[in-house]
Amino acid sequence: MKPVYQRIIAIIIMCVPGALAIYGWTLMRDVLFNYFGGQGMAWLPFTGGLVLLIVGLALIGGFLFHHDRKRKRIQPRLIGKQNDPTYRNKPGY
Repeated sequence: MKPVYQRIIAIIIMCVPGALAIYGWTLMRDVLFNYFGGQGMAWLPFTGGLVLLIVGLALIGGFLFHHDRKRKRIQPRLIGKQNDPTYRNKPGY
C-alpha cells in the first residue's frame, strides 16, 4: 500500500489541471456575458480561456488514458501498434 502522503501529492497534482480548466471556463463565460450585456467582444481573454480549458481537459484526459492503459482497461483498437503483438494479424489495420 502506498503511503498516504504520496496519494495526497497525486491528488494535489491532479487538481492543478482541473483548476486551469475551471479558470478558463470562467474567463470565457465572463467574456460572453459581458458581450451579451452590451460591451464589446474581448477576444484575447476569450482565446486565453479557451486555451486554458483545452489544456486542462487534455491533461486530465491524458492522465486517465495513461492510467487505464497501464491497467489494461481500454479498448483493443486504442492500444496502438507498439503495445499490441497481434497488430499485423487484425483485419482492417
